This record gives sequence, structure tokens and C-alpha cells, in this order.
Amino acid sequence: MTRVASYNIRKSVGLDYRRDPSRVLSVLTAIDADIVALQEVDRRFGRRASSIPRQLLAENTDLEIVELAQRPESIGWHGNAILLRRGSRVDDVHTLALPGLEPRGAVVVDLPDLRVVGVHLALLRRARQAQVARIAWFLARLAPKPTLIMGDFNEWSRAGRNLSALDAQFDLHTPGHSFPSVKPVVGLDKIAVSRELSFENSGVHNCEAARRASDHMPIWADIAHHPLAPA
Repeated sequence: MTRVASYNIRKSVGLDYRRDPSRVLSVLTAIDADIVALQEVDRRFGRRASSIPRQLLAENTDLEIVELAQRPESIGWHGNAILLRRGSRVDDVHTLALPGLEPRGAVVVDLPDLRVVGVHLALLRRARQAQVARIAWFLARLAPKPTLIMGDFNEWSRAGRNLSALDAQFDLHTPGHSFPSVKPVVGLDKIAVSRELSFENSGVHNCEAARRASDHMPIWADIAHHPLAPA
């Protein structure tokens, strides 16, 4: 069983408008996930520095950063970062620019038995459709591997009607209402898994720190591997 989590941390700025990465890290520690996808981890302008100092993360969690940033002070690509339980092996990484008016991207990390995709999709419906189609196209070009996609999909429909490019290969799951954190009414944050994987348990992590640390609540899921039956 693998515990995964996704969290849009809004550059570590909470509802009190204070930038407090320690508060974010306390939430991640409470979730205790093996794999974490973060969105809006880097500041948007200037040096695009990470809102979570590397040393602070190393000293306060059992997680380490997958090195995919292209700026020395960043830890993400278009704000998307992947954290793994310390000591995890990474076989390969990819970054994928996504279409749309806003600069958006996806990150792809290959572990020995799992492919992890972190995303933060566009606000506009047509852009989300195009971005999901690009992700599906890119993944189809890679060697087959059990795959999960997680992040802020910005999709208000629980059924994910605008994410239909994933339907052929993935099951889409919304663990619950995660936005806005002050009173969650919609599940913008989602996880999609390929058919070799299944959801054993999932939810929205609800604690005092999570209700204040960002405008999104974090989501989590316990994922199991199920080998496909021979055709």
C-alpha cells in the first residue's frame, strides 16, 4: 500500500496572509504520505524561489525533493513539485509544458514500480481539456507503467466531464471537498490512477493547520497495485 497526497499550498501563504512554510510542513507530517504532489510551491516572480526552504523541509519531515526545477532557488516546475519518502529511488524525470494562455506545466517522475504525474490545470475549461489531452498523449509515448496523476485539476465537476481524455486509461477520483479551505464546497483536487492501481481509502485532511495554511485543503489516498489479468 502506498499513501499519496496532493496539496496546493498557495506559495505557503495562509488565510491570514502570512507566509508560513512551517505550517505547511506540519500538515504534510500529519498526513504521513510516501509521495506528495505540491502545487504553487514556488514564488511566481523574480527568482521563482521556493516558498519552502530546502533545509526547513529536510529538518522537519521525512520527505525529500525530486530534483526537477530549472532555477537554482526553485524546487518545482511551473510550481509543481514532487516529494518522496527519504531514500526513495527515482529512475527518471520529465517536465511537460502545457497549452493555454496561462503558463502551466506537468511533472512526471518514474519510480521503480510507479509513475507519478503532478499537475495544476488551467482555470478555463477549454484549456483544461487541451492540457489533459496533452498529458495523455505524452504518457502514451512512454514505456507502460502503473501511473497516477494528482494535483489541482481546477475542475468543478465531480465526474470530471472536461477531463475525458483520461477516461480510456484512468479512473478519476475526487476524495472530497477541498476548496476553499475556510468552507470547502468543491473538490478541485483530484487523483487519477491507471487500471493496475486502485483506491483503498482516501479523504481530505482536515486539521486546524490545514484550515489556515492555504486556500486549499490537502487530499490523500491509499493506493494498491493490482496486476492486470492476461488478455
